[in-house]
Amino acid sequence: MTDLLQRLKNAVRSRSIHVAYVDTGSCNGCDIEVLACLSPRYDLEQYGIYVHNNPREADVLLVIGCCTPQWEDKLKGLWEKIPEPKVAIAIGNCPISGCVFNREGGYVNPPASKHIPIAASVPGCPPRPTEIIRAILSLAPTIFADYEEKKQ
Repeated sequence: MTDLLQRLKNAVRSRSIHVAYVDTGSCNGCDIEVLACLSPRYDLEQYGIYVHNNPREADVLLVIGCCTPQWEDKLKGLWEKIPEPKVAIAIGNCPISGCVFNREGGYVNPPASKHIPIAASVPGCPPRPTEIIRAILSLAPTIFADYEEKKQ
């Protein structure tokens, strides 16, 4: 009976994913694609994905931008506010490599994985909303697998 209840909890929880996102210095191309995920065409909530402004209510942190020095400590602070279990996803080329902003003498410090653990990356400049949604959904079973059992 306990196994059945645990499997039911894990299944329900993996269909209720709470996302927060942070822009650490981008050109806003990826911002627009993340916001497009909220539009009726892609409708994030039909997949059980909900966007929050408060990191304390999130499970997944979407990182957008090439990590300017002003954001290094703030990004770590946001990451620490997210309760376990949590993951971070790098959205676009900027948090992965710095893209066009990563030049000699430039004022950016990519990749985002130097500052917080990144579980998945969605490359592209900018990536398509379907790829962003696919990345979030692909991590859900990993995040919530046996979550209640791990807490005990």
